[in-house]
Amino acid sequence: MNPSRLAPWLLGAAAGLFMPWAAAGTAPLDYVQQSVTVDGSVQKARLPRGYVLEVLTTDLDRPRLPAFAPNGDLFIGSGSGAVYRLPPPYTAPVLLARLPGYPHSVAFREGEILIARTDGLYRAPYEPGQARLEPDRVRLLAALPGGGGHSSRTVAVGPDGRVYVSLGISGNCSDQYLGQGYDFDARRGGVLVLDESGDEARWAPFASGLRNPVGFDWQPGTGVLYASNNGPDHWGYDLPPEVFSRLDPGSFHGMPWFQYDGERVRRDDCIRRDPPRPRAEVAPPVATFPARNAPMGVAFVADDRLGADLEGDAVVALHGSWGTRPFGGYVGDPATRRPPALVLVRFAEGGAVRVDDLVSGFQAESGARWARPVGVAYGPDGALYFTSDSGANALFRLRRAE
Repeated sequence: MNPSRLAPWLLGAAAGLFMPWAAAGTAPLDYVQQSVTVDGSVQKARLPRGYVLEVLTTDLDRPRLPAFAPNGDLFIGSGSGAVYRLPPPYTAPVLLARLPGYPHSVAFREGEILIARTDGLYRAPYEPGQARLEPDRVRLLAALPGGGGHSSRTVAVGPDGRVYVSLGISGNCSDQYLGQGYDFDARRGGVLVLDESGDEARWAPFASGLRNPVGFDWQPGTGVLYASNNGPDHWGYDLPPEVFSRLDPGSFHGMPWFQYDGERVRRDDCIRRDPPRPRAEVAPPVATFPARNAPMGVAFVADDRLGADLEGDAVVALHGSWGTRPFGGYVGDPATRRPPALVLVRFAEGGAVRVDDLVSGFQAESGARWARPVGVAYGPDGALYFTSDSGANALFRLRRAE
């Protein structure tokens, strides 16, 4: 194997330890171009041969993370205050509720809907097929640290039945940490799990030291939790890489005190306060993406209906950078921004072995973008659904050709 073939998508601590083309189920993909019409304009997407990309609707306002209810309805949170419900075939969004406080994501458990907003996790009674949600029935379940900067909150119910929420620190080097010694409003930067064993629901840290872990999902079969994470901006355009990490109970991922530079964990001197845990306890990522790519939603492909080659792989939405070459600020040529894409973190024998493109072509040579993927969800029909919150405010579906 020529190691240079791995260069576009670094593999973090795993680089050089695998022969991925020999691993079962991780053969390289063969790509083709497909035309799609978005808001009346014909665009070109690059996707694997044998797949079809469809635009289901553009009648959404700043859609963020999608989630399927047990009955197959699709729900989408948004940056506009809308929570959408889309019954199959997912082409006609219905406003379920309009709520303040950035209803970024939703999840479901028996008899209720959970809605993650910046300042807390909320719940309301909900029955399958219910057309509307009355705002006055939406009640706070557990408060979350609010405030500006990285104000999205992602909620999901784990395979253990517990409720998990991710949240980021407010900036590049904010002195915030999920642990002792920090006030409630500064307990940010990782994944929390809800303890409902007592009279009042309380958050407990699950994994800490993540700057902005927007997307997370559990690997089928193992039940291991993985998350995407946005790196900081103050190291320029090329460093540090964005990361994809395995989260274990109590794991510490370093930020903002430590950064993984693609080879090793380094101390970041932008924050003067002593780190809450030593460098030796920092869990390195299992895969990386080029810096400034803004990884967002994560969804594992749970079975072979999207193709046996993709079963068990993780799909990650890359939102694309706002930073430009050479220094990472706004002032450079927009054509140099990292392009949006959907990528696959390829797994073999339970571990990540490399990263491949899944769907790309969202950015023109000029730097103009016709879509920016943000949320991903694997549907009950075996197709992959993803949202775009700028360029097109849309819901897309990737499925196997019939």
